Amino acid sequence: MKVVILCGGQGSRIRDVSEIVPKPMLPIAGKPILWHIMKIYATHGLSDFVLCLGYKGWMIKEFFLNYRCMMSDCTVNLGHPEHTDFHDNIDEATWRVTLADTGEQTMTGGRVWRVRQYLADDDIFCLTYGDGVADVNIGALIRHHKRSGLVATVTGVRVAGRFGELSIFDGRVNAFNEKPAATAGLISGGFMVFDAQRIWDYFDEADDLVLERETFERLVADRQLGVYKHDGYWQCMDTPREFAMLNEIWQNGQAPWKIWKDPKTQVRRTAGIGPSDYGLRPVRPMAS
Repeated sequence: MKVVILCGGQGSRIRDVSEIVPKPMLPIAGKPILWHIMKIYATHGLSDFVLCLGYKGWMIKEFFLNYRCMMSDCTVNLGHPEHTDFHDNIDEATWRVTLADTGEQTMTGGRVWRVRQYLADDDIFCLTYGDGVADVNIGALIRHHKRSGLVATVTGVRVAGRFGELSIFDGRVNAFNEKPAATAGLISGGFMVFDAQRIWDYFDEADDLVLERETFERLVADRQLGVYKHDGYWQCMDTPREFAMLNEIWQNGQAPWKIWKDPKTQVRRTAGIGPSDYGLRPVRPMAS
């Protein structure tokens, strides 16, 4: 089963952090958020990825083409660099990553349509965004989708509020809830599952096709869009504040999406990428 990840957007709302790298390459603790998302799926046994590239997609290609060198100690014979010796094993050795150029200006639906040839042999496939992490039980999500018999399933999540919520009675505050979870319904948090054979009836060849608009509206009209409710952790990296927050959570050892075990050998700092490596400006969390 393949995992399609949308990696082509320009991330205009997070430009204050960096204009140098595409948003999926923004680092959490020295690794791109894209890597964290892939680790979530791989921990659940899914390690065949199709990345829909667009804006500065060559940087994502460079990362994976040089992955072994970046993640391991190595000895390079400068006269014969093809004979490089790697001294560390990597947990991601079984990953298969298809790097597909889907156009710099293509919208989300158009990107998925452009990689359909890589999904032709699958019964179902997973799809998510390249900027959100969660502790979603991927196995339970897939089982839920299969039981439903529907064409598509999205993961519904609740988003924590940025401001304290006042409970008022008789002109006075009788309760204060600091940053409550949203109570007025769910939003789509990515982590989707599609029927790889039937889903294409809800797409077309237009590059400006928006998955969340035209495709989902067509699915809803046919009552073919289901939801898997996730009450656990979910967070996107859409703003400088969220970039700083996700890094702080990781540094404090409180990252709920980290469901994998660390390798026995400690990866050195030089193996990863950090904010300074790509000229990222330091960001302080904004006041809530």
